[in-house]
Amino acid sequence: MAYLGAPIFFCIAFVFSMLGMGGSQLYIPVLFWLGMDFKAEAIPLGLLLNVVTSASAATTYIRNRLVNWRVALPFAVAMLTMPVLGALVNAQLPVKPIVMLFALFTAVAAVLMLSGWRPKRGKLRRSQQLAVGIGGGGTLGFLVGLIGRGGGSFVVPLLYICGLEAKAAAATSSVVVTGSATCGFLSHLPAARMHWGPSLAAAVAVLLGSQLGSRLMAKKMKSKALKIVFGCVLLGVATILTIQALALD
Repeated sequence: MAYLGAPIFFCIAFVFSMLGMGGSQLYIPVLFWLGMDFKAEAIPLGLLLNVVTSASAATTYIRNRLVNWRVALPFAVAMLTMPVLGALVNAQLPVKPIVMLFALFTAVAAVLMLSGWRPKRGKLRRSQQLAVGIGGGGTLGFLVGLIGRGGGSFVVPLLYICGLEAKAAAATSSVVVTGSATCGFLSHLPAARMHWGPSLAAAVAVLLGSQLGSRLMAKKMKSKALKIVFGCVLLGVATILTIQALALD
């Protein structure tokens, strides 16, 4: 089935690699619609394609010196450790309002992107970069653990709101998302049913798409165009989150 989805995966990787996102929020439902078992097949393969997309894009952005490492490293560490705490208090809070909060945050970030307004001008000081990495990654990681949903869609808007330029935010996000997606894939691998032939075909399609998309972003795309694309994608994510939240009991 993954063979049939290769052109779709190529297009997803092309767009999401430009945005510093892995694309699992689309890979997984597409794989499910193609007939894969949701838990044993669609989720692990979707996460693997997420890793390939973000890692491939990250290598391009690292070569072009677009990644802000002072933000990326503490952000990644905090985002990988704090979900444990979020999971511990998961039963103490209702999920629906948290998902609605995520949807609202995403919609606000989309409006900010599309309007071109930046909350903060100029470069962040080193202490501010560290604070954004630890505070932002920790908060987002905690919420990810709390509601059991991936946080890749929210890394770029959070970095943008905190003052990073759009291209730097997307490039930095690709490094963070690679780490979190890898951990997610490894956690699902023991129970996964991987069909390596189709999986390899899908991974190759994703690799090609992410290389083209990330190189286009790094070399050709202006920040204004990137913000428009990202704003539109975020509005779609916010809509999906709202629908999911309303469907919760």
